Amino acid sequence: MVSPLAFAPLAAVLGVLFALAAAPLFRPIDRLVSRVSLAAFGGFASRRRKVNPTQVDALRGAHVPQTYRVYAARTLCYATVAALAGSILGVYLVAGVLVGLGNAGEDLQSQFPAAVRALFVDGPAGFTPGALFGLFVVSGATLGVLAAYGTYQFRWSMPSYRAGERARRIDASMERTVAFMYALSRSGMALPEVLRILARNREVYGESAEEMAVAVKDVDLYGADILRALERLGERTPSEELSEFAENLTSVLRSGRDLPGFLKRQYDYYAEEAEAQQEQFLELLATLAEAYVTLLVAGPLFLITILVVVGLTLSDTLGFLQFTAYLLLPMATAGFVVYLDSITDTATGGTSSPEEPDSEANVRFQSIPRAADARTDGGQTASASTALNRERIDVYERLRPILYRLRNPLSVIRESPAVLLYATTPLAALYLLARWWPLATAGVTDLTAYDDPVVHAALFVLGTFTVAYEFHRRRVKAIEAGVPDFLDRFASTNEAGMSVVESFGRVVGSDLGALSTELERTWADVQWGARIEHALGRFRERTDTPAISRVVTLTTNAMHASGDLGPVLRIAANEAKATRRLERDRRSELLTYLVVIYIAFFVFLAIIVALDVIFIPNIPVVDAAGSTDQLPGGGGSGAFSRTAQLTQATKDAYSLVFFHTGLVQAVCSGLVAGQMGQGSVKAGAKHATVMLALAYGTFLLLG
Repeated sequence: MVSPLAFAPLAAVLGVLFALAAAPLFRPIDRLVSRVSLAAFGGFASRRRKVNPTQVDALRGAHVPQTYRVYAARTLCYATVAALAGSILGVYLVAGVLVGLGNAGEDLQSQFPAAVRALFVDGPAGFTPGALFGLFVVSGATLGVLAAYGTYQFRWSMPSYRAGERARRIDASMERTVAFMYALSRSGMALPEVLRILARNREVYGESAEEMAVAVKDVDLYGADILRALERLGERTPSEELSEFAENLTSVLRSGRDLPGFLKRQYDYYAEEAEAQQEQFLELLATLAEAYVTLLVAGPLFLITILVVVGLTLSDTLGFLQFTAYLLLPMATAGFVVYLDSITDTATGGTSSPEEPDSEANVRFQSIPRAADARTDGGQTASASTALNRERIDVYERLRPILYRLRNPLSVIRESPAVLLYATTPLAALYLLARWWPLATAGVTDLTAYDDPVVHAALFVLGTFTVAYEFHRRRVKAIEAGVPDFLDRFASTNEAGMSVVESFGRVVGSDLGALSTELERTWADVQWGARIEHALGRFRERTDTPAISRVVTLTTNAMHASGDLGPVLRIAANEAKATRRLERDRRSELLTYLVVIYIAFFVFLAIIVALDVIFIPNIPVVDAAGSTDQLPGGGGSGAFSRTAQLTQATKDAYSLVFFHTGLVQAVCSGLVAGQMGQGSVKAGAKHATVMLALAYGTFLLLG
């Protein structure tokens, strides 16, 4: 019997690995890891800094919150631990293999080659202690070196990858960032203040604003002048586009040239670059669409056909067919969708909706004084009552979003369709439980009795989400469609001499489609006494679209610089028109790829149905007595009668796999179609619902 002490090194290794994995979650452990790493490798890491400029640039570009010395020391520490852990695990692995092979049964041992039996089966009793020691050393050292090398390379590849992703996102967001800077500088605002406002709106303007925020921090916290901060920005950023822009901007500021004119030229340049990048992106999508159809539609189809023929003539391939349908297709499609999402988000400069600090909860009671010595009508200090009222207001503000969701479920679903999944998914699970429980209690083991409820539940979840998402998407598109006209009219009335409030009130009365309703609510907010910037902020929160967020951010900040908003609004209108034009061109181009995916799915479904309905049923069946049913038309002496040994159970298993393959491919193709056609997996729910319903209905109709 093996002593428990023999597993002490293994337990120690697992404990150390668990502690390192938990370090990012617990600050005391993380600090301890950093201190141990610096004590062991800090000096060596400091000396390596000058010879590794690429690694230093990657850490800066990825915004890793650690210095090079700390990150390099921790990397060396992780690699050392990985080497020790790999060596110890290698010893236990080889020992386990030796014991397992030595205890293998005689039938299994007879299948080993003679050399393997002599080395492993007849041993390790035949091994000398020196030979066993050498075997353990070689195996442990090999696994340890591989673990250390893999850990070291992985740690240094992650900053490089993140820096590259940030560079692509910065390049994609440069157009709207420069447009924002041009508009505010055109209104008379100083450049440092423009950069501060840009830094406060990082959620709207993306990674380029994130880079500008670092330059603002250099100025505001460390006392650097704006020229030195921009120089450091150009040296530190992973984007060549932003580095060149920062260098040119520094030259303009030093020479005293016209800053708005420079930003206007840069905006025109980046607008042209955006069109060129979209053309490249569409070409890439065309290549990916062809690759998807070839590898994940036609490829599995050919593979399934070949496996069926081989399984009928040579050996059983049912297991590999099940692996293809249940694991290979979903995993490959998931990887493809993730890659599509990354390049789509990068190409569109993906930014999230802003989370403004000046939200309604913060601006609603700004006019109410918060003096600690406020007095009641009786002349007594009201510190206790004031504190109690403040607590009540705080509780109300915390509960208000929850109460709003409970009182207005339809509005919440319309604004955030994903919330619907919290209701439909449990309902679908209850439906499955209600349908499966009688079958399970009756001892039914046939999978065909269980898969229909799964399809029904999937159609219910996908279908309801599709309806909610399509209402939301069309509402957003209808609102964004009116943005360019709104900005044009807003600019015209302001340039005619009206104030901002008067101009806004005049524009509200015009016909702007779906945008008119939201503008009327905003105008009512202003008429009830709200400041125009606060009303526009609530308008942005209600619509929650990137286009409206950019417009409101630009307009409200330009108001603080000047009352002459006409030029600023013209710039915003031109940007909105350019964005709409690019989206329209992209949508028309991607429609072709969407049709290609649908056609490929129909071909896939037709062949799968043909295999299930025509090919498999016409193969002779071996009954319990060993006799073979004749093929239709006579001939029982053909190739099938000689080689195919199909029972009815095997044929049913093949039919079940074909049925499930069609359903899996329907969902996968639908998600890819949504990601490729509209840039979102959520949009793929519609196509997945349609394809799943078609596949399920086809099999029901024909089978």
